[in-house]
Amino acid sequence: MRKFDTKVQLLKYKVLKQVANHSWDDTLLESVTDIPKEIVPGKEATMRCCVYKERAILSERVKLAMGGDKNNPNVIEVIDIACDECPVGGYEVSGACRGCIAHRCEEVCRFNAITFDSRQKAHIDKSKCKECGMCAKVCPYNAILNNKRPCENSCKVKAISMNENRAAKIDNDKCTACGACVYQCPFGAITDKSLILNVIDILKKSMNNDKYKVYAVVAPSISSQFSYAKLGQVISGIKKLGFYTVVEAALGADMVANEEAKELYEKGFLTSSCCPAFVSHIEHSFPRLKQHISHNLSPMAVIAKYIKDNENGSKVVFIGPCTAKKQELQKDEVKKYVDSVLTFEELQALIDSKDIDITSLPEDVLDNASYFGRIFARSGGLTDAVRQAIRENNLDESKYNPIFCDGIEECRIALLKADKNMLPYNFIEGMACIGGCIGGAGCLTHGVKDKSEVDKYGMSAYEKTISDAISMIKP
Repeated sequence: MRKFDTKVQLLKYKVLKQVANHSWDDTLLESVTDIPKEIVPGKEATMRCCVYKERAILSERVKLAMGGDKNNPNVIEVIDIACDECPVGGYEVSGACRGCIAHRCEEVCRFNAITFDSRQKAHIDKSKCKECGMCAKVCPYNAILNNKRPCENSCKVKAISMNENRAAKIDNDKCTACGACVYQCPFGAITDKSLILNVIDILKKSMNNDKYKVYAVVAPSISSQFSYAKLGQVISGIKKLGFYTVVEAALGADMVANEEAKELYEKGFLTSSCCPAFVSHIEHSFPRLKQHISHNLSPMAVIAKYIKDNENGSKVVFIGPCTAKKQELQKDEVKKYVDSVLTFEELQALIDSKDIDITSLPEDVLDNASYFGRIFARSGGLTDAVRQAIRENNLDESKYNPIFCDGIEECRIALLKADKNMLPYNFIEGMACIGGCIGGAGCLTHGVKDKSEVDKYGMSAYEKTISDAISMIKP
């Protein structure tokens, strides 16, 4: 039974599971230094040069599993001692350089960064190179390569650079907490802080939901995860952890789509508010467009608000694929409704820490939302949902001219055009992750079938329209 894409995820899971185990038993404080040895018990190294370095890195992972650096507002952190294996990176001349006499690379370099040795082989002076890439473009042998680190290559907002020790460094003023670097780092040297202890604390203090009720709000992308079990069994597993009930974030998506349709026709131009990494990118890099961000809270916060408005004293934990949701949780307008956030990776660790075999559980029912709320999980779903809401509100559909952006790079291009009044569309659906939420860094797996699983999940909804779904909501 394969639960994860990579062994980096598996290692992360082992740490989270052990931390959760000890937290349930109230033995974490006295056992925290033993966890690295519990995971790597012998004297033989399995991942690094020696077992001592493995355990030192694991100790840092334990800290992040327990919440990480409280003085760092970013939910994404770098484990410095784990980040030491990547090459310097940047543009370099490979062995394919033939020592030609044309020297086109030198001619296009405006920074005098290229010199030649006695054999006419090109060399790049790193202190002068600005990484414009012009030399690579003109080389007839494709001998100049851009050896970017995986983390740098994955970060399309250019928030990652190297510090003086050649370890990755994150610029918090640019970072959107999307987690692309977390998933792409082959050493697991960049990871997200966990709130798993916070969730365990909420569940334990509820006294089996007698003191207050704990609601789990699950993202619709859950339909493409936990492939080894049925969705209904996963819902049963979440309840077995101690949650009072499970509610679909997709119902919040129905509510948001209905309101965003109206808001678009009031304002004339709108960017979606559902993806926190997309919203953060606008706030960081396109401040002039902030006024066009939908005033609606995200589906997570909208449904959490509804729960708390109707259940005094309740607690809400969001479970989804998104590391940026942990960053969204820090916003004043969100944290009063959402108490904590778990990724699917963390949910798996939490379930296994209680020795819950979800494949043996009966199937529970999850039926709160419409087809359109559920397809928010994949790129283009929000666009389709807003179109449906326009129809159901009897608005002029001919005035709806949307663009959905699949990944932060497409988002950036659309926002650049919008910032210069050159975008021929009036609604931007922004999804920071490729594929939408099904591509989130906190997913267990990232597969080609995930989109079809979301669509299948949407088609299974009892409520077929947005109006039908939100009509069930208490005033």
